[in-house]
Amino acid sequence: MTTTQARTGPEQTPGAEPQGEHEVSPDAAGGAHAGHGPHGYSAQKDAHLKRLRRIEGQIRGLQRMVDEDVYCIDVLTQVSAGTKALQSFALSLLEEHLRHCVAAAAEEGGTELDAKVAEATAAIARLLRS
Repeated sequence: MTTTQARTGPEQTPGAEPQGEHEVSPDAAGGAHAGHGPHGYSAQKDAHLKRLRRIEGQIRGLQRMVDEDVYCIDVLTQVSAGTKALQSFALSLLEEHLRHCVAAAAEEGGTELDAKVAEATAAIARLLRS
């Protein structure tokens, strides 16, 4: 594999879909609630996108470090920083979900509240496993 391939990914067969770059429909990406008005994070969308671009830069930096044969402990330190940045982002989204989506469901009550609490609990469980 060439250095360029290591940075950009494996060569693709003409007409083949790039690996890891599958388009996800809004419904698949957002679960059962995709397309339903503004989400809890919508008010901070620009800040979230800026934060994600910064995290993306950290990950690209990791690729460069490996490509340049940087000392393994230094790479691991940067992996830790990237992981913490993603965890922090996830917690921010979770907080906004609780404040917006779960709070709105609490006002409605009934099964909608139960569903939102179960959804948040499942998200927390996934975060704890990662």
